[in-house]
Amino acid sequence: MDLVQLQRQLVDYRTSLYHEGFLDEQFTQLQSLQDENNPDFVVEVVSLFFKDSERLLNELSKALEQQIIDFKRMDAQVHQLKGSSSSIGAHRVQKLCIVFRNYCEAQNVEGCLKCLQQVKHEYGSIKTKLESMFQVNLGPILYQCSKLVSGIDSPFCFFECQLEQQILNAGGSIPV
Repeated sequence: MDLVQLQRQLVDYRTSLYHEGFLDEQFTQLQSLQDENNPDFVVEVVSLFFKDSERLLNELSKALEQQIIDFKRMDAQVHQLKGSSSSIGAHRVQKLCIVFRNYCEAQNVEGCLKCLQQVKHEYGSIKTKLESMFQVNLGPILYQCSKLVSGIDSPFCFFECQLEQQILNAGGSIPV
């Protein structure tokens, strides 16, 4: 595969995440904050999003298993998930959280259970897609597991992207 095809493949993958509604313009804004002084900024922010989202989803699951459900607390947790999803541009998760909050406000257990499953599904999808994109984006940078991101191991450690490595080896630059 030649250089232009490799670069095009990388750009197409990123673009598909926007067109399919997984990401919105906020993710572009987040990427614009990354520079040579902080080359891991987006990975660090998204890693924190993953950690926080998994904690919140676990807490929401446990809350819905209780005999007496604290809908006010659940609403606060869903609000937090909505905010963090919005801050990284995880569009589908953020939109589902709006619906989920409505069910919390109405104290609708079945609606909350249904929304929780949908949010978990969309969260899993965006996590997989972002991890794939970072493997493509980060290129030949090898992350060491000893590197901590705000006290947690980065889920993007020990990989080298073949696609970007091929682009660099062919004398090209990574498209932004």
